[in-house]
Amino acid sequence: MDHAIPKNLPALLPIVKYGHPVLVKKAKPVATVNEAVLRLIPVMFNTMYAEPGIGLAAPQVGISLRIMVVDVGPDGKSQPLALINPRIDARKGHIKSEEGCLSFPGIQVTVPRAAYVKLSAINEKGFPITVEAEGLLSRCLQHELDHLDGVVMIDHLSMPQRLKTLWDIRQRKKDGLW
Repeated sequence: MDHAIPKNLPALLPIVKYGHPVLVKKAKPVATVNEAVLRLIPVMFNTMYAEPGIGLAAPQVGISLRIMVVDVGPDGKSQPLALINPRIDARKGHIKSEEGCLSFPGIQVTVPRAAYVKLSAINEKGFPITVEAEGLLSRCLQHELDHLDGVVMIDHLSMPQRLKTLWDIRQRKKDGLW
């Protein structure tokens, strides 16, 4: 697929797992919010919810475009956000927490992140929006934005931690859990 959005999208797309080249490549900006982009966004939400997950970037479904969807509402309430061409304008503070990733099934790693981010993007209606986030939403936005930049969560680890995680992935593959 790379950066083209297929004409006939299924209701769900397969999640690309670590090792696929699309995950380590910087995604292309979306030139216009067109019909293809508007078809892709609900499919990305469906795919994210089916996994289940709280965020999904287009490269994780094999499409190298700067689109991400997240749903991290306060008190567990649904608050879906589709973000096109997002960028972080401000970061404050530091947190370290355990993260998982749909492209790393069964793997959890501790990743340092900013405690607060201010992000600007375009929404699915083509309007500019600003999102200010703390806590889980801040972490989720940074994680998905990493995917758009070709960065995966293990890139934040020290070499010994990364080697241990790669060993865990190899074991999961061997056990048929990948």
